[in-house]
Amino acid sequence: MFLWCEVGKMLPIKELINKVRFDPSEDPDEYVLVFRDFDNEREIRFSDVEGLEGNFMIIDGSSIPLHRIKRVLKKGEVIWERS
Repeated sequence: MFLWCEVGKMLPIKELINKVRFDPSEDPDEYVLVFRDFDNEREIRFSDVEGLEGNFMIIDGSSIPLHRIKRVLKKGEVIWERS
């Protein structure tokens, strides 16, 4: 079930990330981001994201383009997926 939708469409990934970061009702530890890292998919806990700079997320001091994010899971359930 996709929880992060506007009327008939998925929320942009940047908006979803900001909601999880700044909405006090959300717990970042419940989220996992799945992104493309070269030829592999990599999972990271949302709480490991150090911040956003433009269209990049910062992880371990490295900039990862937001377009590489493929899925977002909350408590193991896919809530956002790039087509």
